[in-house]
Amino acid sequence: MSLKILVVDDETAARRGLVSLLSGWGYAVEEAADGQEALEKAVAGLPSVVITDLVMPRLDGHALLKALREEAPFAAVILLTGQGSIETAVAAMKDGAYDYLTKPVEVARLKLLIPKAASSSEALREVALLRRQLRQVMGMGRLVGTGPAMQALYRMIEMAAPTPAPVLISGESGTGKELVARTIHELSPRAQAPFVAVNCAAIPETLLESEIFGHEKGAFTGALERRAGCFELAHQGTLFLDEIAEMNPAMQAKFLRILETSVVRRLGGRAEVKMDVRVLAATNKDPQKALRDGTLREDLYYRLNVVSLALPPLRDRREDIPLLIQAFVEEFNAKYDRRIGGVDQAAQAALEAAPWPGNVRELRNTLERAVIVCGEGRIGLRHLADPSGSASPRAAAPLPEHPSAVSGNDLAVPIGTSLDEAEKQLILRTLAAQDNNKTRAAQVLGISLKTLHNKLKAYGGP
Repeated sequence: MSLKILVVDDETAARRGLVSLLSGWGYAVEEAADGQEALEKAVAGLPSVVITDLVMPRLDGHALLKALREEAPFAAVILLTGQGSIETAVAAMKDGAYDYLTKPVEVARLKLLIPKAASSSEALREVALLRRQLRQVMGMGRLVGTGPAMQALYRMIEMAAPTPAPVLISGESGTGKELVARTIHELSPRAQAPFVAVNCAAIPETLLESEIFGHEKGAFTGALERRAGCFELAHQGTLFLDEIAEMNPAMQAKFLRILETSVVRRLGGRAEVKMDVRVLAATNKDPQKALRDGTLREDLYYRLNVVSLALPPLRDRREDIPLLIQAFVEEFNAKYDRRIGGVDQAAQAALEAAPWPGNVRELRNTLERAVIVCGEGRIGLRHLADPSGSASPRAAAPLPEHPSAVSGNDLAVPIGTSLDEAEKQLILRTLAAQDNNKTRAAQVLGISLKTLHNKLKAYGGP
């Protein structure tokens, strides 16, 4: 199949001359007389290379380039420009153009440039494909998990990352809110600029204002020199404010003003400084409850909540636990120079069945300790035990293989009981012994969760 090229120029003679030249080289060439027509043809035809004049009516070459980044991101764009517009062309290259040529076009250079531009286009397409495949196998960026809840989260991150929109991330402690924020930053056009994270709950209230806005020398006792705040440090990058609902209402009001005006005034300062910062915020509280409690201002909530991401707790995505175990063992093998070969069957079952109220962070900490104490071989239940000798954790407690093994939960079935009734008693007692946790009960019974649900439904349960 011939390589697709779109030629865009409002000068008819120049455009048709270029089309004739490229067609003669064997390329499939389309033409457009202005940027708007080119954008429509690029979206419909997905060319590998777009050669466009810089100065055109309706939509100029620079605006076309920006639109193509959104609508046809794999197209390599070569700009055509006169001598007087070279600075503009160079600026456009910083925005993602592949290269530029001055008019009249040097044919030999163009002939060399097109295959290179096409290779660049193909490389972008392959990277996107590999990212998608990797997402289905492991996760996105630093996020691990392939279950339905995480796939839905990845789709939202992909849509939100390229935009400058604020994002509000909510989820229980330990679910990975900062990892989500870092992933959004790394996939955004600001990826080369700073990512500055501030935990509002970890900074004393009296220091938080100075930390975020900065201060001038002498602004308060102890302000011995001018200090830039997090907004200034994150200029052209991303500022992540964790636990935003821990800010007091007065501070939230000041923060809202910055979001609306993009200007910062240091404590003790008179001058306002214009900033270009994308803000991501997170809370471990239910945002609606925080609004009702008054811990989160309504106007700030609506300003931040342009895109909202709710992270699922680990108990709601247990299918990802095996992949998380594998990822953490590999991570800590590398960190501590160990050769741990994974976890044995009993430890795996315990890890998969544990309730994990501390979410992924708790699982990660458990495995970091296990890798350290294991030394070699495979991680077993004993490596998950609490150092005090008491039962570990929730993760280390081995699951009973049969409910009769649970102290105080023996099941005696009189002779003469029907098999169906004995099964019903066994299932209901096991479920009760597991605090009505159906996932754990299904694992103890050795049946699928779906089978357990069907059995309970037949018994008239929920």
